[in-house]
Amino acid sequence: MHLAVAMAGAMAGVMALAGPAGAHPHVFMDTELEVLRDADGRAVSLRVTWTYDPFFSLVLITERGLDPDGDGSLTPEETAALQGFDMNWEPGFPGDTYAFAGAQEVALSGPRDGVARYEGGRIISSHLRDLAEPVAGLLVVKNYDPTYYTEYTIRAVRAEGCGTEIIAPDLTAAERELQAALAEIPADVDVEMGFPEVGAVFAQEVRVTCGGA
Repeated sequence: MHLAVAMAGAMAGVMALAGPAGAHPHVFMDTELEVLRDADGRAVSLRVTWTYDPFFSLVLITERGLDPDGDGSLTPEETAALQGFDMNWEPGFPGDTYAFAGAQEVALSGPRDGVARYEGGRIISSHLRDLAEPVAGLLVVKNYDPTYYTEYTIRAVRAEGCGTEIIAPDLTAAERELQAALAEIPADVDVEMGFPEVGAVFAQEVRVTCGGA
C-alpha cells in the first residue's frame, strides 16, 4: 500500500493517464521535515509536509468539486472540505515515512494535527507523527513509497539546534536493481499491479544529530 492507494478515487484518475505499464513513478511529491525536540533536546516528533505535484493536485481538487472557477484559490469553505483528505490511513500503514535511532528502527504514531491548503496550483499537506521513544544523538529519516508509485524528494529539513544532512541515493545502483527486479516478472503478470518494491533504494536519507541527556 502507498499513499496514492489510500486515495483510491484519485489514483484511478492518475492510472488512466499514467502511460505505459511499468512507468514509475506516477506521483511526485516534495517533502519538508521538521524535527521537534523535548526539554532534554531529544527528538520526539516529526512534522511532515508534502507538496503534491500540479497534476495530481488538480486531479484531487477536481475529484472533490473544489475550485470550480479554476482560479487556483479555494474559499474558506472549500479549504475546510479539503482537510484530512490524505489522513485516512489503514491500520499499520507506515505513511511512507520511516525513522531510525542510528540503525534501529523507531516506530511512528499515526498522523495527527493534519492541515491542508491549496496554493499556486499545488496541494500542501502537513501532519505530525510522534516517535515511539525519544531519540538522542543520530536520528535517520527516510520518506519513500516501497512500490515507487510515488516519488518523494526531500527539499528541506529543520531541526533547531541540530546538525542536518540529506544524503542522495546511488541512482545508478538503484536503476540497476530496478531493472533486475523487472526482469524477474513473468510476461503474463501485470507489471503495474506487481511492481517490485524498490522504493527504498531510490530514497534519500536524512541524518539529524541532536544533543540530549
